[in-house]
Amino acid sequence: MNVRQRLSPARVVDAALELVDEQGVEALTLAAVAAKTGVATPSLYKHVASLGELRGLLGVRVLEEMTERFTSAVIGRAGDDAVAALMHAYRAYVREHPKRYAAMPMDPLHDELQRAAGVKLMEVMLATLRSYGMEGSQAVHATRRLRVIVHGFASIESSGGFGLPEGLDDTYDQLVRMYLDDLRGQS
Repeated sequence: MNVRQRLSPARVVDAALELVDEQGVEALTLAAVAAKTGVATPSLYKHVASLGELRGLLGVRVLEEMTERFTSAVIGRAGDDAVAALMHAYRAYVREHPKRYAAMPMDPLHDELQRAAGVKLMEVMLATLRSYGMEGSQAVHATRRLRVIVHGFASIESSGGFGLPEGLDDTYDQLVRMYLDDLRGQS
């Protein structure tokens, strides 16, 4: 079977993820993905309509990976244990895949292609907060705070932005405790 017969939208996204992991999201072009898959650029259009759609599909894949990782981390846990596990799983994902994480959409809930994957990720985060009795607006605000803490810390960490000698794990554990204290104070 030749490469063209084996190419599919999923394989195109796989190749795009490999490219992003190797060179960063700024290197993502249809020509680069075509070269990685061994086909001419026009052949990709049978599987993705545009670079924009490929970026969207890449974002969906990242959201799905994160959802799977977060779900595995929190399953069977509740309260502080679940939230801490989620926060550590989130940071670990960014540390393992910093360039891939940079391809994650910042607002997938307002993108037709990414909405379903974004909702699933959000549902895991909201479910993790239910043991604090948080619902509706209060849960949304708590989820945003969690995301800001982890995204901010992990993004700075993955870009080498923490140069002082104190241990990053200690700092992160302090942030997790601070967030948990905040949650307990609001429930």
